[in-house]
Amino acid sequence: MKHEQSKAKKYGMVIDLDKCTGCGACMVACMSENNVPFRADETDKLKSITWMRVYQLTNGEPYPNADTCFLPRPCMHCEGHNGHSPCVSVCPATATDYSSETGIVSQIYTRCFGCRYCMGACPYHARFFNWWDPVWPEGMEKSLSPNVSPRMRGVVEKCSFCFHRYQLAMNKAHVEGRDHLEEGEYQTACTQACPAGAITFGDLNNPKHAVNQLARPDRAHGGRPRNPDVFRLLEALGTNPKVYYMTSRKWVRKMGDEFVGKKGGGASH
Repeated sequence: MKHEQSKAKKYGMVIDLDKCTGCGACMVACMSENNVPFRADETDKLKSITWMRVYQLTNGEPYPNADTCFLPRPCMHCEGHNGHSPCVSVCPATATDYSSETGIVSQIYTRCFGCRYCMGACPYHARFFNWWDPVWPEGMEKSLSPNVSPRMRGVVEKCSFCFHRYQLAMNKAHVEGRDHLEEGEYQTACTQACPAGAITFGDLNNPKHAVNQLARPDRAHGGRPRNPDVFRLLEALGTNPKVYYMTSRKWVRKMGDEFVGKKGGGASH
């Protein structure tokens, strides 16, 4: 029986912060998979490019109540309001766009002329500017991924949810006479590399996918999670990101939801 697409796909992920150990495997896998350039001296973090970055959070309490949490941050692939995410709304060259088919915010390097409006609009600091042409150590250019084009100097780049993997998976499905993907056929590099299994990736619109069951997004309320342990970064901004975080620690949820201690405001969980 032919599979029927009842609605558009909306790819996203749930990151379990109680499982994340801060090992950085997701960062390394992301750089390797997407030909992310690096410099010989990476001490100047203002010029570093890291599509997936792991932050360390602390609760600020003295021992023995001190607690630490590691928070991986890819591009949030914000839906905004009907696809008008902050970065897409300000780009004058249409170098970044929201896909209604996959829910992924794309980045078209050949259209970008480096105005960096998108970097200023992104509240998650998930976009990076190429200040230099990539220079690979001798012999390393042979190990670059042929599916991802290296970026030139003067353009902005960011996490793409490894979109080339989606294209490869769809090509394979078409060859096999299918017009859909099964769960697991399209996975990001960070998801596969995480040794703790902290990252779950899939179609948030598909109730059969594990990512939907974990996040339990409420479509009637902009995709906000119904699971009390799940939150999205800076929810109050209304960017409607498709990256969800899960933790049993209330202080982490408050910090991620921009809790400011106001009556009736702050964290919702």
